[in-house]
Amino acid sequence: MRAWLLYTIARVGIFVALFLVLFLLLGPTWWWVAAIAAALMGAAISFLALNRLRADAAAQLAARREGRASTADLDAAAEDAEAE
Repeated sequence: MRAWLLYTIARVGIFVALFLVLFLLLGPTWWWVAAIAAALMGAAISFLALNRLRADAAAQLAARREGRASTADLDAAAEDAEAE
């Protein structure tokens, strides 16, 4: 499984769990407060607890971007060779 997908699923899971707990504590009238609080707390928790997953996802995305840049360089070189 890709690291960014696992990281995203973990973040969404943290948000949903926090939202459900806060929703049950505050009640349906204050659902928007529960959503905002869950988003803020979820961001802080995921920043602290999911450090390794975040680093793996960033490394995977950087490697993918470098791979695309190298194929673009190969295409540009091929076009330059044809133009000469």
